[in-house]
Amino acid sequence: MTASLLLRSRLLAVALVLALLLVPPADAQDMLRADAPDDWLIQNATVLTVTNGTIENGDVLVRDGVIEEVGQDLTVPSGLETYDAGDQYVMPGIIDAHQHIAISDVNEATNPVTAEVGVGDVIDPYDISMYRGLAGGLTTIHTMHGSANPIGGRNETMKLRYGETDPDAFPIEGAPRTLKFALGENPTGVYGERRNMQPGTRMGVEQVIREALAEAERYRDAKQAYQNGERDRPPEHSERMEVLADVLAGDIIVQTHSYRADEILMVMNVFKDFGIDDLVFQHVNEGFKVAPELAEFGAGASVFSDWWAYKFEVYYSTAYNAAILTENGVNTSINTDIPGQQRDLYHQAAKTQRYGDLSDDEALALITINPARQLGIEDRVGSIEEGKDADLAVFSEHPLSIYTQPLRTYVDGVVRFDHEDDPDDMRLRVDPEGTAPPVKKPAHAGGAHHPHCLEGAVLHATEEGLSLKNGLHNH
Repeated sequence: MTASLLLRSRLLAVALVLALLLVPPADAQDMLRADAPDDWLIQNATVLTVTNGTIENGDVLVRDGVIEEVGQDLTVPSGLETYDAGDQYVMPGIIDAHQHIAISDVNEATNPVTAEVGVGDVIDPYDISMYRGLAGGLTTIHTMHGSANPIGGRNETMKLRYGETDPDAFPIEGAPRTLKFALGENPTGVYGERRNMQPGTRMGVEQVIREALAEAERYRDAKQAYQNGERDRPPEHSERMEVLADVLAGDIIVQTHSYRADEILMVMNVFKDFGIDDLVFQHVNEGFKVAPELAEFGAGASVFSDWWAYKFEVYYSTAYNAAILTENGVNTSINTDIPGQQRDLYHQAAKTQRYGDLSDDEALALITINPARQLGIEDRVGSIEEGKDADLAVFSEHPLSIYTQPLRTYVDGVVRFDHEDDPDDMRLRVDPEGTAPPVKKPAHAGGAHHPHCLEGAVLHATEEGLSLKNGLHNH
């Protein structure tokens, strides 16, 4: 065989292997078929609208992936598929306001300010975590850049349209842009402790943010001066400054990783100085200490239900946090952050009835309409209302009951999970000769646990930085 023919045969073999890898198992193909209907009538359910009360023996009519009518005893249009949800509960699709699934990279931990990058460029359509979320009634995620930097990258608000293989099929069309900020031990640990550079302290974090926003102001003013004919040339283009200028203009919602009350107040003061109003705090473990101040500013809070004590700065926390914030008028949501926990947000919301006595609607709002408002997509999702996307979750019992079981999940009217038709293998890309990929474990350094939001930052620290940390902390 000539060298040319040998090369061609090898390339053909590689192409065949790749083709096999890209073909999902037969069961997954059947369930995720491209012609899946998005016209439905769900009948006889207890419909939990969240915003407009509960409808007993209710029906939800879906046309072209949109909720067309909600009520009782709706007429079945000719030829329309129906689903009898007698003795079952239908609620809006669940929204996780803080996740890191469905992307191949989490942190760009090479500079304290990296607003120029965005996780929307690294969407992974094959991440099985999306299907696992669907199996828990989850329909929308806010997948985020990590918290290594005081100012990180842009996040992405996405529908769990699992089965699609085009990354562009997942982002919600027209959803407001969001940008990740981070406070506390994460950025000081990545930069100050490991690299001996700013920020090494909490006040250094504030200064990094102030300097970046001040530079963005100068960049914005220089662009405006050029457009007004007041200077000969525009400033040198900077994608980083373009993004931060949009933050100053109110075109981007800032999502800030935070724990301590003093830093929460600090960022609100910084934003007041720069005239920025659109702000959502993530985690907010000590938000209960400054709930009135958060409400006065108009900031949102996306919290854990009862997760803390994994590092020193989160020891002063309480499971009453969500309830206290809600009672003080703060738009509050519950998130999970950690892959795997996106499957049980309905249980996380239920904890607010044990810790805080929230009503059913208040508890469900924490995982539906409230995160939708924080992400600026409340006109599309978050409640069961006519004209909204048909993102729906069907449960065997009330979704706040510990005994409930997710039965069906609709995204844009398409059934993306069905408990009665749940194949053993829902991976979209399988190597029949290979082994299952290892489960990702949280990054560790120096014996300390770090949540998923530091993935790609801790393990990629420089040798010099790790040596410095070992010298400082005697680990």
